Amino acid sequence: MPLPVIIGAAASGTTKSRESKNSIIQILVRCGATRLRIFCLKNRSLYLWIYKFLCTFAVNMDNRQATLELGTKPVGGLLWQYALPAIIAMTASSLYNIIDRAFIGQVVGADAIAGLGITFPFMNLSAAFGAAVGVGASTAISVKLGQKDYQTAEHLLGNTVTLNVLIGVAFMVVCLIFLDPILRFFGASDNTLPYAREFMQVILAGNAITHMYFGMNAVLRAVSKPRHAMYATLFTVGMNIVLVIAFVWWFRWGIRGAAIATITSQTLAMVWQLWIFSDKRELLHLKRGIYRLKSDLVKNIIGIGISPFLMNVCACIIVIFMNNQLVRYGGDMAVGAYSISNSIAMMFVMFVMGVNQGMQPIAGYNYGAQNFDRLMRVLKLSIIAATCIMTAGWLIAMFAPYYCARLFTTDPTLIDMSIVGIRVNMLLFPVIGFQMVVTNFFQCIGKVKISIFLSLSRQLLFLLPLLVILPTVWNIDGVWAALPSSDCIAAVVALLMMQIKYKEFRETGSSRS
Repeated sequence: MPLPVIIGAAASGTTKSRESKNSIIQILVRCGATRLRIFCLKNRSLYLWIYKFLCTFAVNMDNRQATLELGTKPVGGLLWQYALPAIIAMTASSLYNIIDRAFIGQVVGADAIAGLGITFPFMNLSAAFGAAVGVGASTAISVKLGQKDYQTAEHLLGNTVTLNVLIGVAFMVVCLIFLDPILRFFGASDNTLPYAREFMQVILAGNAITHMYFGMNAVLRAVSKPRHAMYATLFTVGMNIVLVIAFVWWFRWGIRGAAIATITSQTLAMVWQLWIFSDKRELLHLKRGIYRLKSDLVKNIIGIGISPFLMNVCACIIVIFMNNQLVRYGGDMAVGAYSISNSIAMMFVMFVMGVNQGMQPIAGYNYGAQNFDRLMRVLKLSIIAATCIMTAGWLIAMFAPYYCARLFTTDPTLIDMSIVGIRVNMLLFPVIGFQMVVTNFFQCIGKVKISIFLSLSRQLLFLLPLLVILPTVWNIDGVWAALPSSDCIAAVVALLMMQIKYKEFRETGSSRS
């Protein structure tokens, strides 16, 4: 039946039943579909362009909707949604660190554990530069997304890639040239230097890859892809564990095998991350024209990232001083004990870091959108979660330190020293969670000076002087006692700063209403 006849029949009202009306509609649909197919066959290139446009539009709408949910969905559900993948990823990463050190301690020996402890300042220093870019860029991107400034957010992504490459390569070259003197300065002895050198030669060779991997993971969380960030970390950890077992235990490559496993797994994960950001359908994606460094964007990234940078630099300084004090008052075994106790402590610290990473995009977006009620809600929930996590760590440290130390070594002297280190190091863990969340909160909302002060307070202003004073009274016990003492003082300072800022938020909210 010709199309005009069908339309005329429908318009004239000649159909006498609902069935006939439905049949007319079906014929219209079939005729339209047939004509559309003929048009598409004749204009295939136009059809493909329309199809690609619609797919890209749908993906961009999904990404934009996911970003907008940061300001609309219930805060508790959002924090759970964003923090859970990060916590899972951090848990896996912590387990890897424990398994890595356990294999080194059990297969290579106690001196290798001490040598690994000497590399902590190096790892902190490398992490400082990585955090300055990764954390700074992800926070800046979150704020720009909250302000609906998608073009600037995309240029921030490109500048993040460029900065990671430049800083990573520069750090690698300088440190490899002066590796032995640096390790000696960090506290390496004749026994521990060969192990520390072997490990760091490989880690430094892949330093740019490490920076890029952590930087892209931070950006994934900022663009509402926390699950992708979790998948990248889980893959890295899983591959790492497999390769450590193969390289350290099977091939007997020693501590160098552990370093090769780390860089290899991070390289594979980084390739997948860059593939995600190469998809043109993503709201933010890699493309020409965004890699050239812009001074205003670089200042924004570094300005926000300076807080975690200084925190890691301070951690580097503290660990250097700590290692030298431990060697002075307790020998190489004391450094090994600190390495073990720090591994256990970092597992719970990284849980809290997962909570902070989940809080970051929510806090950054709502601060940019001036939603102060939601901002304070996510802060409160993050503090509660962090306190619960650190309290669980405290219970394990107080009641099961022997089993924690036994995972890493069979040496009775090292086990005894590690038990003391674990208990004292984690003595005030229940208050550390609060201090960590508050410090990260000020970073998330761009309050750089406050975040820097809180970052410096625990380590440089309090811990360093205590590491000088207390050992003169209690020897090796004084070195351990400096850790919980600084935790207590820093938590009090963070509480006072948060009370002042909370009052400002309440006044701002009242003036707006």
